Amino acid sequence: MLTHRATPNAAAADTMTLATPPNLARIPAGDFLMGAPDAGEDERPVHRVYVSEFFIGRFPVTHDEYARFLRATGHPAPSIHTLPLIASGVPDGVFKENARSYVWEDGQPPAGHGSHPVVLVRHEDALAYCQWLSDALGRPVRLPTEAEWEKAARGGAAGQRYPWGDDIDPSRCHFLADPLIKNQRGTRPTGTYPPNAYGLYDMAGNVWEWVADWHGGDYYGAGDIRDPHGPESGTMRIVRGGSWVNEDVGMLRCAYRHKVPPDTYAYSVGFRIVCSA
Repeated sequence: MLTHRATPNAAAADTMTLATPPNLARIPAGDFLMGAPDAGEDERPVHRVYVSEFFIGRFPVTHDEYARFLRATGHPAPSIHTLPLIASGVPDGVFKENARSYVWEDGQPPAGHGSHPVVLVRHEDALAYCQWLSDALGRPVRLPTEAEWEKAARGGAAGQRYPWGDDIDPSRCHFLADPLIKNQRGTRPTGTYPPNAYGLYDMAGNVWEWVADWHGGDYYGAGDIRDPHGPESGTMRIVRGGSWVNEDVGMLRCAYRHKVPPDTYAYSVGFRIVCSA
């Protein structure tokens, strides 16, 4: 396992005691085929993209890791507040019932969920965590770009649908195989399922993961071919990887792009971090 440590500057010294250096995997520089030929317009055309070397968290950020951030900064804990636009059409009671297990009480994560991916976090919360960890470790920490995320999810293999191959495999990821038992399901501890070829866990299922990019419908056809960072602005954000609430296994594919309103937070959305080489 590759864990990178950095000597913090004086301003970060006090918070360093609360920050744990992330467990990172090295993703080598190189090109890969991004997108899918047999999917929707959002994933076409398949195109070759070059991505510089980077380091990505082997696991999504957990409740325990997020708790250190909250103690150090006083940032608001995950909670249920104004329902996001993505929940439009869903009765308030249904969203709140499904979210209740992940609400923090008195600054403490839900009992028994310390090693689970943190959820109920908005894009701005993920960015705030990255800024805190950057200051604490003395090196830049950020969200992955879409291209970085997809390259990492594919594990060095070309064209496969999922991180392990072309067929869905319930022994390799956490999704909603039976929608009738949704209320009995939920997130699972990180590392429950086998990693991909890069040593990354939960790149399909468990929780959706925020990426840095704005959504751009035509970006695949018109974007940069070297270290793309997405459009400069937009009206929708992107999450990747699928989650425990998804019964449509197509959403767990490496190339699947799920666009959501910027105010999105849910009991199925978390994030993982990246450090540049």
